[in-house]
Amino acid sequence: ENMGNEDHLLARTAVLAGEIMLVSGAEIARIEGTIQYILSSCPGRKAQSMVFSTGIFVSLDSGDGEPITLVRRVEDRSTNLGRIYLVNQVSRKLCGGEMAPAEAYEELERIQAGSQYKKWLKALNYMFIAFFFGIVLGGSPVDCGAAAVTGGVLGLVVYVASRIMLNDFCTNVLGAFSLGLSALVMNRWLFPGSNTDIVIISAIMPLLPGVIFTTAVRDTLNGDYSSGAARMLEAIVTALAVAAGVGASMALFHQLAGGGGIW
Repeated sequence: ENMGNEDHLLARTAVLAGEIMLVSGAEIARIEGTIQYILSSCPGRKAQSMVFSTGIFVSLDSGDGEPITLVRRVEDRSTNLGRIYLVNQVSRKLCGGEMAPAEAYEELERIQAGSQYKKWLKALNYMFIAFFFGIVLGGSPVDCGAAAVTGGVLGLVVYVASRIMLNDFCTNVLGAFSLGLSALVMNRWLFPGSNTDIVIISAIMPLLPGVIFTTAVRDTLNGDYSSGAARMLEAIVTALAVAAGVGASMALFHQLAGGGGIW
């Protein structure tokens, strides 16, 4: 009975590690490899794992003819390479005998519950991201200042959206709409000499699904076609949401400022 409990705890540990990595944006091959490494801590047991972009399936032969099967539905999405690194550290310690399964499970729970940065600090960072992308894109000091303010507006919208539990699509559309409108307003009244293109492109960078697209390509090249296609579709939908938000803000602004003419 005790051995069965240990096997079940090890399987739960493997699933939790895979869930954290999947939520944090790791590629499927890395997640399945980590799960297999953890389950290999049970000598003489046959283990199988299957990971999709929305779920994890793990089966571990308990030795008495009744395999332990766990299924975990995963709905959250983010990009957090720090958490992937921490999970890999726990996996290495567990496989190396430096950590017991119970300790590893508790550490993984702490990693899952912990937050590297506070939400208000993340919102503030949108200003710095937009400001420095303005420099990279060759903007003038006025452009960089306008980009920083626009990024601050975007950060505020994303922060409010996270507080009221908006889904990712609505958050991207609303954020893109807000930054596009604020950039045009500042170009007209607050920063008359600013380059609207540079300001919008600089502020929009945090919304672009670059890491998701890269992971989708890596999944596809690794042979995980279902997850690669799902993540590719997610990247396309995100890009369309951002484009729709910015386009709607430009159309609305020119409609209001132009006295009826769309452009």
